[in-house]
Formats: sequence, C-alpha cells, structure tokens
Amino acid sequence: MSTMFRPLLRMPRSRAHSTAIWRRTLATLNERTLHATPLGAVDGTFGAEVSGVDFSRPLPPPIAAEIVQLQNLYGVLVFRSTGLDDDAHVRYSKNFGALESIHGVNKPRRASSPHLYDAGNLDAEGNIIPKYSRAWWHSKGNGLWHTDSSFNQHRSSYSALRAVELPPRGGATMYADMRAAYDDLPASIKQDLDGKIAEHWIWHSRKLAAPQEFDKPTEQEKRAIPPAYHTLVQTAPDTTRKTLYIASHARRIVGMPERESTELIRYLLTHAQQPKYQVACQWKNVGDLVQWDNRCTMHRATAFEDQANRRDMRRTTVYDHGPYAFGVRLGLTEHDVDVLCGGSTDITAGPTPETQTQEQVQAL
Repeated sequence: MSTMFRPLLRMPRSRAHSTAIWRRTLATLNERTLHATPLGAVDGTFGAEVSGVDFSRPLPPPIAAEIVQLQNLYGVLVFRSTGLDDDAHVRYSKNFGALESIHGVNKPRRASSPHLYDAGNLDAEGNIIPKYSRAWWHSKGNGLWHTDSSFNQHRSSYSALRAVELPPRGGATMYADMRAAYDDLPASIKQDLDGKIAEHWIWHSRKLAAPQEFDKPTEQEKRAIPPAYHTLVQTAPDTTRKTLYIASHARRIVGMPERESTELIRYLLTHAQQPKYQVACQWKNVGDLVQWDNRCTMHRATAFEDQANRRDMRRTTVYDHGPYAFGVRLGLTEHDVDVLCGGSTDITAGPTPETQTQEQVQAL
C-alpha cells in the first residue's frame, strides 16, 4: 500500500477546530425542551440519548425542529421505550420528510406498512430465516460498515430503527462519525478526494459479505436495484463541516484505474472504522428507537445467535431533500455509468474488487 494511505495517528488542528465550532453551536441553541445526554464518543460530540419526547402524541413542529438540531449536532440519537407501533413509527418519521418504500428483494415484507424495512431475522410468516438461505446470506451485508440507501440515486437522510423483539444478548448496532473521520485525513488526501465520485451498488456489498451466494446477482436483483453515483466528500447537514460519504456499497471511484480505486476505498473504510470514531448502541427495551443521519455516519450490525433467538427490528428511511439528495448521475456520461443506469459498461461482467479482508468478512 502506498505511503500516502497510512492512517493518521494524531488529531490535527482541523478536528480540534471542528470540535470548537460544535461546542459553540451547542451553546447557542435556543432554550430546549428535550434533554440530550452525550454517549461519550468523539469527545462527546457523537451520539446522544434523548429524553423529553412524548411519542404518544403527534410531534409538535417545535419539537421536530429541536430533534433536527440535535441530529445535526450528534449524528445519532437514541430514544428509549417509545411505545411506538408500526403506524405511529411511520407517522413520526414523516415529520422529517417523505419516506422510502421498501423494495423487498430477497425478503418479503412483514410489517404492516410499505415504508417499514424489516431488519430482523424473521420471514414473512414470523419464523426464523434458515441459515444459508439467500435471505440469510443477504442479511450478512448488514454486518459491513455501510450507509443506508447510498445505492439509490435519490439517497436517504434519516433512518429510524425500532426494536420490536430483542434477543437476550448480542445484536448491538455500531456507528461511525464520518465528519470526524474526514477531519483527521491528511491534507494531501483531502485534496485528492475533492470532486471524486463513487459508484454505490448493493450487490457489491452483498458479494463482499457472501461471495459465493452473490457472485452474480440475478437479472431481477440487478433491475430492482441498479448502481448509484455520489460524491465522496460533502458538507454535513446544516453545518460548514465536511464529511465522507463512503460505505461498503462503494464499488469503485469513477475515472480511477481499478487497482487505485480499490486501494483508495479500502483505505477510507479502514480509516473511518477506527474505534475512536465509533459509538455502540445497546438495545435495552422493546420500543427503543435509534435515529441516525446517513449523510454523516456509517453503521453496522453486530452478531447474535440468529438461529436460536428472534430479533424483530423495523426501520423507516427518510428521503434526503438537501443539495446532495440526487447524487451526480446527471453530470456523468454513458462511459462513466453502468448499463442499468443508461451507460455503456456492464459492471456485472467482471469480478468485484475486494474492499474488505477475509478476516473482516468471517467476523460478521
């Protein structure tokens, strides 16, 4: 690996400057109704447990606005024992924008609403998904660091994941702060990333996690979810901070030779996965809700005994309505994009470049 891709071991002035801006922003917020307790990650600036929301009633606009402020500050918000059911969960999330409808590829929908993604280990009849089935292999991709819906051209902003049924142990969700990860990059890397575009493809991450099962996605799978294209460096929501927009869905960097592209993606993912950027959410109660901003975070599921214990998790996903919402597809030529997006290259014809080590895949 090139010396330019060695991880940085100390915090540069840029992150210290960003932390100072964060603290000034927190101090200048209007008098708040909600109480946020930082989870302690990244000097207390990443992740918070929030109390004071009455989920039994419609969300008043001032409270919704306060949640947005806290989301911009902390990236990940934890709400305990909300008491939400499917309908109330969907109504709550609509306060923040239009919701994605779930594609249901490889896993028929179980929840009562088409806006609820099933992130558990149960099939349509409520039985545990059998090991080595295609649906079971598909779920292994959730154990890779990723960003929800980066594989869609109209990407997402918030995800809100609710616990309906929990296993007795395991199954925590890990989050990584992509703002702090960008801050810590060497100046030479930041300059090199400026303007670069990544191709995100869900079948790439599925192959990384289950290379034998997803060596070749089916025609139905390819048509259902084609690749999408987004810039690698963006401005975090409602701030002046830059953030990395990277995930295990990222297959290649447009315009770069394959080897260099793979090396850069691997470097960025490895850098952003460092423990100093992470916070773990332990699911404690049925009704716990964790909401995160996909535009400035990555996350991954952790293991539990999925053949012995039931885990029912349901997620709403809000469409982004910001300046990067639709990526950069319209700025690319037919030589840059895949045939499924109107381009000239069939990316399924060749091997998928590896961006995760076998040790990482086996640890899922």
